[in-house]
Amino acid sequence: MIQESKQLFNLGQVVATPVAITTFEKVDETMSSLLSRHVGGDWGNLHEEDKTTNDEAVKEGYRILSAYKLSDGTKIWIITEADRSSTCILLPEEY
Repeated sequence: MIQESKQLFNLGQVVATPVAITTFEKVDETMSSLLSRHVGGDWGNLHEEDKTTNDEAVKEGYRILSAYKLSDGTKIWIITEADRSSTCILLPEEY
């Protein structure tokens, strides 16, 4: 479970695409572990410029994107909307 004290922002309603759900069923990682990283400010596999943009987005209320690579090499994105109403877990090719 995500600890409140470590949350930098609200996730809103968390959803995942069917492809993302199927992908997680095949690997050891869990969606909740990546969500914890996302909401805690560990933006994953992004360039430094994009990480800085996310840091600013947390403060200013813009959209936040994290990118992670699963143990099988699959790339996963987590996107929290600017209004913090929802967070979506998906593969980049689904965007």
